[in-house]
Amino acid sequence: MGVSTFTQEYTSPVAPSRMFKALILDSNILIPKLLPQFIKSVDVIQGGEGAGTIEQVNFTEASNLKYVKNRIEELDKDNLMCKYTLIEGDPLGDKLDSIAYEVKFEAASDGGSVCKITSNYITVGDFTIEEETFEDGKDKAVGIYKVVEAYLLENPHVYA
Repeated sequence: MGVSTFTQEYTSPVAPSRMFKALILDSNILIPKLLPQFIKSVDVIQGGEGAGTIEQVNFTEASNLKYVKNRIEELDKDNLMCKYTLIEGDPLGDKLDSIAYEVKFEAASDGGSVCKITSNYITVGDFTIEEETFEDGKDKAVGIYKVVEAYLLENPHVYA
């Protein structure tokens, strides 16, 4: 078993607390509404909110994925941080055991936010993750962030 770690940062003009609420706390409700062409639903399989909660994201036929299951490892609302692990689903295939994520939102000097993401790909055997595999996932995540950001900018009263 090996681990490949990747980091990324995404800046936004939206305040960190609003981004955290939309992308972490209310993602199961908001994301399917904003991206119905790709995400059919986000269902809570176990728990409710916080550590131990398992959510299943179900994708539409337009996606090349059927579903993923994520387990929340840690949810720190005061520090706008969430750790979760992709534990089951199409992206894992037979080469990955899991993918652990840490997502943290921080204030930017301009009043917006900086989202810092660390991804740990836990591989099966000696398999290693290529940078291009990570880049594909990164592009999809940034696409979701941009859709949520646009929604929050158009609706300044939401999560105010």
